Amino acid sequence: MNRRTIRKIDAGEKGTKHLIKKYGDKLVCVRYIYDPENNKRTKTVELIEQIDDWHPDSNKIPWNKITHLKVDYGETHVGKLIRSAGGKWNKAKKYWELPYREVISLGLEDRIINGKSN
Repeated sequence: MNRRTIRKIDAGEKGTKHLIKKYGDKLVCVRYIYDPENNKRTKTVELIEQIDDWHPDSNKIPWNKITHLKVDYGETHVGKLIRSAGGKWNKAKKYWELPYREVISLGLEDRIINGKSN
């Protein structure tokens, strides 16, 4: 199947008036999908099904956030482990930098400096 979405129109734009009458405020957008093999054009609509309150966890650290890790002098095995996971040594500030995802996978959460990351 060689279908492609060629056109997307947001609700309220030209060409959506009759669909706004039909779906009201629930209409998000209209898409036109073309299938050149079968010479067909399909019109789809995206609708809002439900809206709920959402309160994101402000203490949650994003997976890709760079985290600062403390490694004591002489713990070369830990430094090698961090380096193998893509970590970088910050020579000026004397700590390792590693994405939070890798910190979790290596079990190094207890080495995060003051829970801070940049």
